Amino acid sequence: MPAKAPKTPLALGSNRMITFVKKFPLTHKISIFASGSGSNADVLIHHFEKHPSILVHAIFTNKENAGVVEIAKKHGVRCYYFSNESFASGHEILKTLQNIETNYIVLAGFLRKIPMNIIQAYSHKIINIHPSLLPKHGGKDMYGKRVHEAVLSQGDSESGITVHLVNEEYDKGEILAQFSCAVDSSMLIDDLAKKIQDLEHTYYKSTIEKFILHV
Repeated sequence: MPAKAPKTPLALGSNRMITFVKKFPLTHKISIFASGSGSNADVLIHHFEKHPSILVHAIFTNKENAGVVEIAKKHGVRCYYFSNESFASGHEILKTLQNIETNYIVLAGFLRKIPMNIIQAYSHKIINIHPSLLPKHGGKDMYGKRVHEAVLSQGDSESGITVHLVNEEYDKGEILAQFSCAVDSSMLIDDLAKKIQDLEHTYYKSTIEKFILHV
């Protein structure tokens, strides 16, 4: 069983660590970056917790009271908190990622741009999910309900999710997969948001798994 998670996330630089005991040999360790409720993180942790070679072994957040902290605690996953100021350079975060031997970074509702040094260190190994069919409705400041508002205001007949790699430009990395849903004029923003979240919870985990294992 994993060690009991602390009540609050670990500040970067702390020497307190959560240790894991896992029966399977690990070859791919994922760190999730999240800023919000953590619903996608919850799905991903649960999906991979008994996987023979992939494990979500850490959560990183820039919001100490974010819901994802409770998700980490529920699953016994170590959780690191960092300020937006410290994230700007990326040095301390990158050092921590390397010290805990993270192989892949998965963004799950993370609202900060990844620093260049982290992108370079994890080239082709940072995965994001965007709540539209890119390249439509992507770019700086396009996230969450802002995306759904744009879809509805422009009268799009479909929307969906895009799973893509992260590079130095917002939402411009290589597309790994897209999944769509129908949109109609009677929809409210919350209706569309629910359909998109259902797609995320259904397909993000399997797309990540296929990419990591090259299947």
